[in-house]
Amino acid sequence: MAWDANRPVPWLRLVREWFIYVAIMAAVFVVFFRDQGLLGILAGLLVSGPLYLAIGYAMAKLGYQRRSVNDRRNSAATSTTDTSRAATDTVDAPRPRPAPTKRTGGGTRPNRSTRRKR
Repeated sequence: MAWDANRPVPWLRLVREWFIYVAIMAAVFVVFFRDQGLLGILAGLLVSGPLYLAIGYAMAKLGYQRRSVNDRRNSAATSTTDTSRAATDTVDAPRPRPAPTKRTGGGTRPNRSTRRKR
């Protein structure tokens, strides 16, 4: 997709996701890497914020929109009801007969005289 300056950027969502990421990773680093310098780890987490926001901004302007959990639930609920309706429609109709083949007895049989004898 092309860059569109009029596309909205979900800043609140981007900042919220980044804060959640920082909180989880800070807890992981404090628990598992307590012996090493925490100042460098925390500085790296703080530097990741502007990078995450810049990449999120560029992707939003290019047209990428991640679906929210509510959107996924709504689409799953509508697809479930659609498939259940489609399934009930097809159950009522009889299944068509398959095309005749040699195994079903409807195809041509080879002449017994042309069969190789052992």
